[in-house]
Parts: sequence; structure tokens; C-alpha cells
Amino acid sequence: MAVSFCGKRLLLTRSNLLANQKRHGYIVLVPEIGEDLPERNPLARSESGLPEFNNVTIEKCIGTIGQQAAGVERSVKAIEEKIAAVAASGDQLDVKKDIFLPLEMVGVPLETTWGVAKTLYLGNSSKMPTKSYMTIHKRARAARTSKFSSLPIYNALKGVETGGDKQKFTMEEKRLINKYLLESKLSGIDVDESSKAQLIAIMQKLAQERSKFHGKQEVAVKKFSHVIKDPALMQEFPPSLLQALAVDQSQVVKGPWKITLQPFVVQNFLEYCPDRTQRWNVWQADTRKCSTYTDKELENSNHLEEIRSLRKRHAKLIGFESFAHMSMQTKMVGSVEQLQGTLDELHQYARPALDSEMESLGQFAGDNGYKGVLDVYDVPYWKRRQLSELHQYDKEALREYFAMPKVLSGLFLLAEALFGIKIVERTGLDTWHEDVRFYDIFDSNKGSEPIAGFYMDLYSRDDEKISVTGNSGWMVGIVNKSIAAGEKPLAALICNFPAPLYGKPSLLTLDDVQILFHKFGHALQHMLTETHYSDVAGLSNVEWDAVEVSGFVLTCLLQDPDVLRSISSHYGTGETLPDAFIQAIQKRHTHLAGYELCRELYFANLDLELHLRSDYWLDIVKQLYPQFHSFPLDSKDAHPCSMTTIFSGDWGAAYYSRLWSRMLAADVYSAFVKAKGKGQQAEVGRRFRDTFLALGGACHPSEVFRQFRGRDPSPIALLQALGIYKNVHGTAPGTSTAKPKEEQ
Repeated sequence: MAVSFCGKRLLLTRSNLLANQKRHGYIVLVPEIGEDLPERNPLARSESGLPEFNNVTIEKCIGTIGQQAAGVERSVKAIEEKIAAVAASGDQLDVKKDIFLPLEMVGVPLETTWGVAKTLYLGNSSKMPTKSYMTIHKRARAARTSKFSSLPIYNALKGVETGGDKQKFTMEEKRLINKYLLESKLSGIDVDESSKAQLIAIMQKLAQERSKFHGKQEVAVKKFSHVIKDPALMQEFPPSLLQALAVDQSQVVKGPWKITLQPFVVQNFLEYCPDRTQRWNVWQADTRKCSTYTDKELENSNHLEEIRSLRKRHAKLIGFESFAHMSMQTKMVGSVEQLQGTLDELHQYARPALDSEMESLGQFAGDNGYKGVLDVYDVPYWKRRQLSELHQYDKEALREYFAMPKVLSGLFLLAEALFGIKIVERTGLDTWHEDVRFYDIFDSNKGSEPIAGFYMDLYSRDDEKISVTGNSGWMVGIVNKSIAAGEKPLAALICNFPAPLYGKPSLLTLDDVQILFHKFGHALQHMLTETHYSDVAGLSNVEWDAVEVSGFVLTCLLQDPDVLRSISSHYGTGETLPDAFIQAIQKRHTHLAGYELCRELYFANLDLELHLRSDYWLDIVKQLYPQFHSFPLDSKDAHPCSMTTIFSGDWGAAYYSRLWSRMLAADVYSAFVKAKGKGQQAEVGRRFRDTFLALGGACHPSEVFRQFRGRDPSPIALLQALGIYKNVHGTAPGTSTAKPKEEQ
């Protein structure tokens, strides 16, 4: 159920991201707008062209953001006055000169300060505690919103849209116009005066209900605690996991160990615990939390229904049939019907694979002493055992081949070869910690000046860095590309990988490697974009269901044996990655793929149906669950009551987005696979750079995909990659159901 959050926009807008963060014992309260800052503001660029992180203080951050936010709001007022003056004189408004450029020039510094604060918050929270960062976040977000809530600006751009003058604008400028109009419409700018008060009341009530939902889920997670004292129950757990669960860090092997309902803990406990009763105990506590079957004070069912109702009323007020239909306005897929068609097509192939996989898994469990019928809480344990014993997949043994220095150098060389860039470390810079490294990116074919830069802060630091259990990293866009403002992209990759210890390098699990590749893919899209305006640069303005494509494309590269060899070697002996290990990695990718895909499809369909229909949530669950599971629904399973991603976060009617991005990425990667056989991978890599990486949010992702692939996307590549592409009905899967609508 976890969604991996990414991209600058996503990090800025997801309130639930902050749910499980480390809390600090102090809060620094300072005025929102401070006194005038000294002439040399450390948040601004130093002689190196980069922020002076060591000289940044909370007071200066908040003072700067307050001044810059006020400047943005003054600029909006000045533009409104200009629009009125032009209208009164009968002259023609110059949209680029009179609207876009002024907002760009005041908006970019604000975004940069915001990016610096966000980087410090995630990278060195002793310098930027939660309370202080949230003050900056709210002030900056309010200022950014002001340009989308301006009726004069909205009407001026609407006149361009309807007046036939839009043809004078570039593709990027048309996307910018569409962004302003859509953001304004979704905020309710078109609502008549009699309904505005109602809309405001709905949004206030919705915020309250979402907060209550989230708060109760947090309490319920913390309330459950199960201590295991028997070492026999923990014998199959890897050392790193034992350490994470140990009550006393000096007794990691002997225990005891504390089991909680943190998603990361639940997932790993079900995977490694050999005792079925213990697995059931944790699973039932997890699926029943926030329900009427547990603590009544923590029940979320009523809040869930109220959130659904308020979202529906919100959508109706601004002219949409349902909240799901409203959600599609910011998605590549374009329509509910198009999405349902694609999900149904994937289900046609996933369900038969699921049934076959569960039969095989049950037989394997029986052959290994299990008596009875498997249930849903048995699958993670026997899945791991089957993968390990039949396919020789050893998670811990693999770590010894993925040392961070080797993985990182291999990743950089791969990016350089595919995308025509050069990555060069720059030393002697001001950073927030001695572990932080900085790299310039050069275009291999254009001049000697760097085109972008990025920081890498890769290792966990318990005393400084924000740590969300199960989340190993973020990509922060510090500065967006802006030709108009003369700004080069600047990013930070902030991760929580294990630090080097006692002369041994940081050893990564395969999951860690995938996270690193994924985040670097996001960073490349941020840094290699080529746009005039920051509002459509990189990941900004990319439709939600396409925002993870670049990250997934890079993780798809890990399916290539040559890529795996290029980023690996035994950290002690230098031995190359054995072929048996490569085969095990490939088996892992397809092992129980039908089961995993059905789970994703279930949650995607559940989320969609909950925002399309008015039926009670449990009735919808009872209808959908059997379609995607081979096990009966437990009578007390109330998992939607704790789905914060959907109900307290911003992913309502958007849960499918990650799966859609995976589907697109698999289709993109299939072009790399085909080109490799012809020795043309660099050519395909350059095309990928010129489309997905360069165009960013300045071009609709449907058109970006067509420019790269020459056609609309298809689910075939994803099904093939998962090993579940079979001829179910005597015909191959079609491409029509995955065809997104054009941007109007």
C-alpha cells in the first residue's frame, strides 16, 4: 500500500510525508518576516554559485521567505493593476511580458529559498526543525498559490484561451497557460458568489476530517506493541533487521525485540517470522487498526465516509461529476473510462497468473512441512522461502557485491554513456555535513560550463537526518531551470543508506540500489530539462501519473545483466557478480508477479471506486476483494480505515499513478532492450534525454511518449517484463485501453 513519493512538487504538497518523522525535543519560534537581512544573504548564491549552507540560520531562512513571499504577492497585485490599466486604455495585453516574466522573476528566488530550507530539513534537521520548516512551507505555498487565485490573471489568460490568440504562443507557453487556468479552476475560482462560502466551508471541514483520520492512524500505530523474547522466532531475520527491532542495541542477537505496526516492520515481520500464529497476530492488528473492532476512540470509518462525501461535494461545486473525474484533470490518462479500461486489461493477465502462483506456493509450503491452506498473512513468508530455496536468492549475500562507491561510479558512467553528459565532482564547497558531495553536470557536446549540479547526502545520521521508516530517500529540487531568470537546475539527493563502518564501505541491498537509481532518475529529469519557465521545468507540471517514469526507467535498467555487472563487485575480493546471482535477481523481478500486480490493481480500483460511488466503503471492499485475491476477506479486515495515503494524503483517486508510471517506463525500457541488440542504446538514450528528460512539464506526457516511442503506450511491455504476458483470449493485448486522451 505504500506509495513512493517523489519529485519537488510531490514533496512540497504531501502532508502525510511528515507523519512518521523523527521528532525533536525543541522548537524554534521566530517571526515570519524578520528585519532586513544583511547585504550578503547566505541563502543567496555565493562566489561558488551555490548556497552557503553552513551560514544559513532559521531566522534568516524565515525572514527571507517572508520577504520573498510578500514580494510575490505584491507582484500579483501589480500585474492585476496592469491588466486593469491595459483594459481601460484599450491596448493589447502582452501575456509574456506583463504576466509570465514578472512572476518568474519574483517566483524563482522564493522557490530557491524554499528548496534550501527543505534540503536542510531533510539533511540536517538540527539546523531546520520540523516546526520551523512548516512555517516556511506554509508561507511559501500561500505565496505561490496567490497567482492561481487571482481573478484578473485568470480572466486575462482565459481570454487568450478562447480568443484564438493562443496560436501565437510556444508549446511551453501554452502549457503554462493551461497550468494557470487549471490550477485556478480547481481552486474554485469559477464558483459563483453564492457557492463560494459553501466551498470554503467544505474545504475547511475536509482539512479537519483528514487531520483527524491521520491523527488516529498515528496513535493506533504507536499504540500496538508486541515484544518477542524467544530467539528461536527470530533466527531467520537478517542481522540488519534484528538490529532495527532490538529493544537493547547491545543485545541484538539475544533480544528482546519490539514489533510495532510501522509498515516497514509489519512487512518484514510477515516475511521472516516462521510462526504462523505470531504472523496472524501482527497482521490482524495491522488490518483492524482504526476500525470498530479495536479502540472505538480511534475508529476512522466515520471520518472515511465524511472525507468521501466532502470530496464529492467539492467536485460537484466546481463542475465535475465526481471526485475521481476531477482528479483526472491532473492526470495523463485523461478519463475515468480510459483508466478503468487499462486496469481491466492488466487484470485479465494478472489474475490467471495469481491463481497459478498461489497453487505453486501452496505446494511448496506443503513440501516443506506446512499443513493446511495458506492465507494472506502466510504469503510473504513462503514467498521469501520459495524465492530463496528454488531460485537461490540471498538478500544478505548480494549486499557484499553492491558497495556504494562501485554502485555510484557505475551509475554515473551509465548515465554519461546513455545521455551524453559528464558528471564531475567539485570539492571545497560549503555543505551541511562532511559526508555531502557535490557534482557538476556537463553536456558532452556543448561548451565547458556546467549545465546543472547536484548534492549527494547518502548515509543515515540518526542525530541529524529526518528518517521515515521504510523510506530511504528523497530528491529535492533546490533550483528549477529558468532561462528567463538565468537559473541553472540544482538538486539534492538525500538518502538514508547504511553508513561506512570500520573501514567497510556502505553495502546496499538490491532494494537500496533500486532506490538510488530511482531517485537519480528523478534528479536527471530535474537537471536536464530545457525550459524557459520554472513552473514547467523538470518535474514541475508533469501529470501525477507520469511523474515517476524517469525514475522507473532507470530501475528497469537493473534488469540488464551487463548493467548489474557494471555496478557490482565483491567489496573485499573484487570478484565479479556471479551469473547465478544475476539469474536470482532476474527471478526476483518476476517471482509472484501476478500476486503483486493484483494487489496493486486492487488498491487502485478500490481507491477509484470509493471516489466514484456512494456505497458504504465496506460494501465496495466486499465486492472488489474477491476479484483480486485468492483468499477470502477476513470478516474484521478494515484496511481502508488506515489508508492515510488516500484519505489524509493527496492521493485520493490517484493511487493508480505509480502503476501507470511503471507501465510507461516498461514500454520505454523495451526500446532500450531492442536497441541494445543493434548497438544503438546511446541513440535511444539521447532520444530519451531529448523527450522525457528535456521537455519536463512543458509538454503533455502523452505527446512526450509519442515523440519517444512513435505511438501511444501499451501494457504489453510491463506484462512481458513481469513474465505474465499470456494469450488469455486468443489475441494479444491491445493498445487502445492504455491510450491517454489528448490535452485540450
